[in-house]
Amino acid sequence: MKKIKIGPGEHYVTKRSDELIVTVLGSCVAACIRDPVAGIGGMNHFMLPESATGTWGEASATMRYGNFAMERLINDILRGGGKRNRLEVKVFGGAAMIANGATVGYQNAAFVESYLRAENMPIAAQHLRGESARRIDYAPCEGKVRMLEMSMGLAPVARTETRFRNAMQPEPECGSIELFG
Repeated sequence: MKKIKIGPGEHYVTKRSDELIVTVLGSCVAACIRDPVAGIGGMNHFMLPESATGTWGEASATMRYGNFAMERLINDILRGGGKRNRLEVKVFGGAAMIANGATVGYQNAAFVESYLRAENMPIAAQHLRGESARRIDYAPCEGKVRMLEMSMGLAPVARTETRFRNAMQPEPECGSIELFG
């Protein structure tokens, strides 16, 4: 199978039976959603529960937020021929990460559960919260998820998430001029 790796703020949707979507989660959450009749599905990977504007510093980063990531994934599946009443949903992640505040992961997990409840979309399978990093392999056309709890702990995943978050911080303006009237 062809492996499609997604990271924080990304998603991927496919109809191909030879594709496997892969991600690694710490405090982030991934939703694996498919329509088994239409043969289309995908996965997202979000870092924070929600945002009204979708901005991260000064950069637009909507897919890093659960409310935008869930809407985008569902809408892309529906645009590809999926039907809302047939969607199968599986969610993973939301571990307690000491490096970035123990509650972020749990807030992500609570968000995805609340979002799906509000959208009347039952969760077929889940593995949320806890203290383990997870590797998720999702074959959307088959609906199979393989989850590996990573024994190495959260430190490497926490470093990756922290690097990603820091890379998104706006750079201070250099050489700007302020005119006085």
